[in-house]
Amino acid sequence: MRNASDIIRTVSRHTLAYMLFSISELFRHYHEFDPLDLLIVHAVLNANVIHVMNDPSLDARFSSIDAVEPDVIKQGVSRAALSRFLSLPLETVRRRVTGLKRRKILAETKAGLIVTEQNQFRFGNNHELQKTNMLLLTKLLRDLKRAGINGPDDLRVAKGAAVSTRNAK
Repeated sequence: MRNASDIIRTVSRHTLAYMLFSISELFRHYHEFDPLDLLIVHAVLNANVIHVMNDPSLDARFSSIDAVEPDVIKQGVSRAALSRFLSLPLETVRRRVTGLKRRKILAETKAGLIVTEQNQFRFGNNHELQKTNMLLLTKLLRDLKRAGINGPDDLRVAKGAAVSTRNAK
């Protein structure tokens, strides 16, 4: 059995590489956007569909590469929630959101901000980025398997170590 700290370090290294490759592809594809604006757009997009991912029937309904969640089912998010989630000043988020609304990427609903399904940049429906993500995810899973981590059961020891470390403080 591997040491819990070794598992944590291994998973951290590989998942960090996955995140950095993903962000790099995002920046490369949307080179005309400021990185902070891309971060805000994708945080809004994630908030919009988190309930879809948590509902098996909705998740199945919108799982096709050609399916796009309609604006009417998107869960809005507030500027304050974005500010807290991204650890950015509220004024920065407010200013950036105003610019993204002007570009018709974000829209304001009664429930909060959404990434519009009709945005001309195809945020949330970019097949090229989705396919690239599949390649990067495949690489992450292959690398973890090569490191001896085949699934969630292999993380149980590390999870226990993380809890005991947190309680020790």
